[in-house]
Amino acid sequence: MNIELTTIQTIALAVVVLYLGKILNNSFKFLKDNCIPDAVTGGTVFSVITLIGHETGLFNIIFEDSLRNIFMIAFFTTVGYSASLKLLKKAGLPVLMFLIASVGLAIVQNVVGISMAQLLDLSPFIGLATGSMSTTGGPGTAGAFGPILESYGAEGATVVAMATATYALIAGSIIAGPIANRLIKKNDLLNKTSNEENYELGGNKKDKIKTSLVSGACFQIIIAMGIGSIISKFLSDIGIVLPSYIGAMFAAAVIRNISDYSGKFDVHLDIINTVGNFTLMIFLSMTLMSFKLWELKELAGPLVIMLVVQTLLIGLFAYFITFRLTGKDYDAVVMTSGHCGCGFGTTPKALANMEALTTKYLPSPKAFFVIPIVGGLFIDFFNAAIITFFMNVLK
Repeated sequence: MNIELTTIQTIALAVVVLYLGKILNNSFKFLKDNCIPDAVTGGTVFSVITLIGHETGLFNIIFEDSLRNIFMIAFFTTVGYSASLKLLKKAGLPVLMFLIASVGLAIVQNVVGISMAQLLDLSPFIGLATGSMSTTGGPGTAGAFGPILESYGAEGATVVAMATATYALIAGSIIAGPIANRLIKKNDLLNKTSNEENYELGGNKKDKIKTSLVSGACFQIIIAMGIGSIISKFLSDIGIVLPSYIGAMFAAAVIRNISDYSGKFDVHLDIINTVGNFTLMIFLSMTLMSFKLWELKELAGPLVIMLVVQTLLIGLFAYFITFRLTGKDYDAVVMTSGHCGCGFGTTPKALANMEALTTKYLPSPKAFFVIPIVGGLFIDFFNAAIITFFMNVLK
């Protein structure tokens, strides 16, 4: 039996799936402690239901998800509005060094993913699906790039990417504590630490959102999406393969910096981030609930091997490289634990790792200043460029 859903019904179901995830996350301590997004929990559970229907032949759900791409582009447009050159300049050397570590990890993740796929006699695009798009990028980037890899003939790439991203959300938390504890004890950092530095990120105060400004912020998002579509079409016409959101993301970044340097108009980032969170949740829910888990059958064994290798990679990279690049002190350890989160999960996961560590030991204002800037603002730009480079090399 085929169950065909209209566009409105698909979006409505995505919201129901979100609430399902919220209920499950609030009910199970493991899910709550590991900061699993509601969309990931609910979408994964629903995809299991569709798997049962497919395998038993009882039902098959057909989604009309043409609006999913619009939600995706809208989310990455809001990310673009966060890319302030003034903020990067103000942040200074600590942010630059952690950004270098994050970019370096993203490159190595893709090299390792592609190499493992070739060793296992799989499409290199499947290997790329287990690389930085799913690990450094998280579920959002995985869901955006997965369909592009499938268009190159990598069947099941979206499912592989989302499965990797879901696994990374948990694994990034599990490995952070042991690595951080080992570094602290080995280097006797608690006796060497002086937390006298204070870092303050401008604009952190939470002002009440004014409803009169909401429409203006939404208009800015739409304008950037429109300009971005022109940019994306131009790049496509000259043979550069990019995901559909890159143009909008770039346009939003330009608008943000014009605002910063000219002062002629304001970009209300608090409202834009709220809209971004909404569009991301809907996009992820629509992507995950339509998971075709049966496509993982032939890839299950090789995928486990690739995930184990990627886990070892993030652990070794964080321990030997991130720690050294960020200063080899206590703050560096906290940033290293954060890198296990945002380099193998999401920025909220990074903050959760850091919170657990600083609660046990000492505060680290520096780490809590650096990680959100790189993980929440800048790495998405660099990661998209890195993924795009590898895609164009492989195609």
